Amino acid sequence: MTENPVVHATFTIEREYPAAPDRVFAAWSDPATKARWFAGPDSRHELDFRVGGRELAGGTHDGTELTFETTYQEIVPGERIVYTSALRADDTVTTISLTSVEFVAAEEGTRLVLTEHGAYLDGHEQPDWREQGTRDQLDALGKELAAAP
Repeated sequence: MTENPVVHATFTIEREYPAAPDRVFAAWSDPATKARWFAGPDSRHELDFRVGGRELAGGTHDGTELTFETTYQEIVPGERIVYTSALRADDTVTTISLTSVEFVAAEEGTRLVLTEHGAYLDGHEQPDWREQGTRDQLDALGKELAAAP
């Protein structure tokens, strides 16, 4: 058995939001809006939303500095975002992922389809934890969309 195991996992989450695709997309691309639903009030957040741009989100959890760093690989306004990310705990890389987010017009607004492929390194993070955290963020996105006019 290897001393440095890698667990590979993929998950897909679908959500429907009662807002047009352009509005849901804007919640991902506007720095102030994304900081509210993605990072939370006690976190650091920076967003350079363009192909090749970076996003940094982070904070301290149980004395460990967590940093989520994203690079945007493809952006099709109102339709699709594809990005790669690395999660670090202090100086240790715990997960590397490739994520696509699709925005599809639906009868009631937008069907969002998020698919993430992850390499979870050395047992530092579990795929179930990441999926639950992503579900929680998409719940927060729904609340953000409901609160905004």
